[in-house]
Amino acid sequence: MENLKAVYRSCKVIWTLFVTILGYASTLPVGDDSICTAEELAKYSIIFTGKWSQTAFPKQYPLYRPPAQWSSMLGVTHSSDYSMWKKNEYASNGVRDFAEKGEAWVLMKEIEEAGEKIQSVHGIFSAPAISSGTGQTSTELEVHSRHPLVSFVVRIVPSPDWFVGIDSLNLCEGDHWMEEVSVDLFPYDAGTDSGFTFSSPNFATIPQDTVTEITCSSPSHPANSFYYPKLKILPPIAQVTMVKLRKNQLGLPAPYFNLPAKSNEIIDSVSETPLDCEVSQWSSWGLCRGPCRKTGTKIRTRFVLLHPANNGMPCPNLDEETGCEPENCV
Repeated sequence: MENLKAVYRSCKVIWTLFVTILGYASTLPVGDDSICTAEELAKYSIIFTGKWSQTAFPKQYPLYRPPAQWSSMLGVTHSSDYSMWKKNEYASNGVRDFAEKGEAWVLMKEIEEAGEKIQSVHGIFSAPAISSGTGQTSTELEVHSRHPLVSFVVRIVPSPDWFVGIDSLNLCEGDHWMEEVSVDLFPYDAGTDSGFTFSSPNFATIPQDTVTEITCSSPSHPANSFYYPKLKILPPIAQVTMVKLRKNQLGLPAPYFNLPAKSNEIIDSVSETPLDCEVSQWSSWGLCRGPCRKTGTKIRTRFVLLHPANNGMPCPNLDEETGCEPENCV
């Protein structure tokens, strides 16, 4: 009997230890290969820089109604259990509303529900909008050793459903937090609106497509506002920098800028993007004009679809003349 009691006590200790280990494991990010052992909390200043200039992106650059600008930034610090958005996956209803209309309520509700349900969210952060294509905005964010990932979205305005952002950037490197990180940002299509140009009317994508990166050759359509077939890659349309704050900096407001960036910040080693002239098809030949029994002339015309910029190929002749014999001549 004493032997049975001893075995029972041993089993009970092992079971308690097993349950404790399971409980601890359940608080760790699922699928995260490296466990963050850095100090529990860290604060960062996050600075978003818009580089959407007419020099770098001359095609259909929006100058009015509305001019080129950026929405407010909406971001979250989280574990790998949560995903705000992912390339090649379907956007949530919240991301759709934000990318199409800049409305954040549904997305914030999704973030809060994820935080309450699986405790995968540590905090939400936001930064003010930028009223031009180039400029800066900033705020602060806090990460946790069990929530070391950062995700955010910023809408491109105007656009059908285009945005820039980061998906699950890990600021923890083993036993320490990264001191500073900068990431170039490129445009994404949320897959919920089928417009090709910045000012396209709302035309829902049915069925919904996945989130895809917009490149200089994809979508492969001349009407696409980012279609630059002579480029290998698009220049970065924005950049984000995160700098770890020291303890004596905590509580200080992050600097906020809503001024046009300097020219070297806009171009940032990227040369001017050349834009070739585009013209329409030729019209039909006009009537043959000239005296009877002599060679006359007829003309056809075309018009400019897209004016050249940044030393792009100039426009060809817009009219053409050829000889003809006048008809119905008496």
